[in-house]
Amino acid sequence: MEQTLKITNVLSDPTRYYIYQHVTKQNNEVTVQDIADCFEIHPNVARLHLSKLEDINLLTSETKKTGKGGRPSRLYRLSEDVVQLHFPFRDYKLLSKIAIQTMMKLGDAGIEALYDTGKTFGKELVEAHCNGTHINNASSFEEKLHILQNAANSAGFHPVFHPSEDQSKVHFQISNCPFKEVATTNPEIICNMHTAFLKGMFSSLFDSVELIETDNMLQGCQTCAYQVHVTK
Repeated sequence: MEQTLKITNVLSDPTRYYIYQHVTKQNNEVTVQDIADCFEIHPNVARLHLSKLEDINLLTSETKKTGKGGRPSRLYRLSEDVVQLHFPFRDYKLLSKIAIQTMMKLGDAGIEALYDTGKTFGKELVEAHCNGTHINNASSFEEKLHILQNAANSAGFHPVFHPSEDQSKVHFQISNCPFKEVATTNPEIICNMHTAFLKGMFSSLFDSVELIETDNMLQGCQTCAYQVHVTK
């Protein structure tokens, strides 16, 4: 309870909350000056906000030399700790582990069902962000990516899209995996389900989708990265 009160107290400051949200979406570490510039505040104020976020383990930091001489810089990044606040208490993480283990005990059929369900939920997530409007082939490529971006952001993925000039391919990176804690115990199963989920998202907007994972955070990469070949 004491830690919960500390967390809610620290995040009750709007600027501090938005700074934390900003850091969660970054692929790289941030400095005090980065935050000061981004939020147009004095570096001393930025340092205070970052320190308070570090005090409750939402952020972690280390000092590194910049190679430009002068004092080393303190770099802040998202902590590996996951903060969940539930009133009253709920343990959805445990529920997800129970569900995954149950599906795995069913063998190949259970795992295949998990992938199919992941793809279905991906489609439903995008459809919910279409506001009831049917997305057809007349919709532009840019409109479809915009819908995908909004839907993915709502699920906590925060992808960065890099479409090809001919609009036949999309490269994108995901800096936050909402399934990371469960994936560490069953990486292959969860990562394949996540891929199916993403494919379902694209399939709801494009006629043909081939999705290939190119980088994986659980294998030491900075982000999870994908290449998608699509047909409008």
